Amino acid sequence: MSRVLVVVSAADKLVLADGSSHPTGFWAEEVVESVRVLRDAGVRVDIATPGGVRPTVDAVSLTEEFGAYLASIDDELAAPLRLADVDVADYDGVLLPGGHGPMADLASDADLGRLLVAFDDAGKVVGALCHGPAGLLSAVREDGAFAFAGRRLTVFTDEEERQGGLAVPYFVEARLRELGAVPQTGPAWSSTVVVDGNLVTGQNPQSSVDTARRVLDALS
Repeated sequence: MSRVLVVVSAADKLVLADGSSHPTGFWAEEVVESVRVLRDAGVRVDIATPGGVRPTVDAVSLTEEFGAYLASIDDELAAPLRLADVDVADYDGVLLPGGHGPMADLASDADLGRLLVAFDDAGKVVGALCHGPAGLLSAVREDGAFAFAGRRLTVFTDEEERQGGLAVPYFVEARLRELGAVPQTGPAWSSTVVVDGNLVTGQNPQSSVDTARRVLDALS
């Protein structure tokens, strides 16, 4: 049985470009569909956050369906693994769902960066969805090189961010491009998934199910 680590942001706010604080967290659909698709296929899923902090769902993303599923895994969300305690050898892959939360904490989390470099160097699956690729920004090698430079990926686009209307402190697509990644994006709000070897990325919430399915493909 394959085993996947789902890394969820523990942030509950994002400091915007004007210095104000905006409530945020993880996007319900992205966590729910990531966990559900993987588990329905028989994959063992563990949930981890920075510091083992209980993650906060972005209230804007909640629906009755997603809320019910989150309630069914509440024990796991209440006591996630600590990123610092994770051993890459225990897993076949890692998946980072989004919401704006990853921009606030995962993007600069040293423990996540260490794990992502190790997953990638071992050829294990690295998946990220929507704003989850902000977490990839943490993957800096000891020599200062960005681990995913030259890799094809997708992410919540600068265009989608502008259409969303939130004055974010930075654009994840632009930041990844600056570090040498090669974003390949589909039309705004389309289900778009890019696979580059062991790296599987989805563009937005609409890509949640397709991204999880492509992660499954990569695990097999």
